[in-house]
Amino acid sequence: MTGDWQLRSALLAGLILGGFGVGSARAADVYDETTRQSLVEAVEAASVVDLYHARCRGDVSGRRTENLNKLLVGKLRITVLTVKDDLFPERSYRHAEQRLEQDFATALRDVGGCQGAKESPLPEQWKTRYEATLDAIRALP
Repeated sequence: MTGDWQLRSALLAGLILGGFGVGSARAADVYDETTRQSLVEAVEAASVVDLYHARCRGDVSGRRTENLNKLLVGKLRITVLTVKDDLFPERSYRHAEQRLEQDFATALRDVGGCQGAKESPLPEQWKTRYEATLDAIRALP
C-alpha cells in the first residue's frame, strides 16, 4: 500500500514538473517579430502611464500594468514579467524596470517635472498609446 502511494506521488510529481517544462518555452521563441514588438510596446506603455500616475498623481496601484497582465494571461498565457524577461533587451525584468523608470524620470525632468507634464499633452499621449497597444494585443490571433 505504501509503495503504491509513493509510486503515485512520484508519477504525479513527474507530470507536474514535466508539464511546467513543456509549457515554459520562451516568449522570444514562440512569437513572430511583430507580436514580440507589440508585447514590448504594450508593457512599456503600461509602465509609463503607471509611473506617471505614481509619481505625479499619487496613484500607486499599477492598474494599467495589472490590466495588461490580465489580458496577456487570458489571451496568450504569458505575463508582463515573462515579456520583460524574454523580450526586453535586458533579459531581466529587474533591469528592464530600472531602465523604464530611468527613461521616465528623464522624460519627466525634460518637461519640467510633474507640473510640466500635467500642463503638457504628454499624459493624454501616454494614455492613448497605452490604449492602442491594448487594442493591438486584443487583435492578436
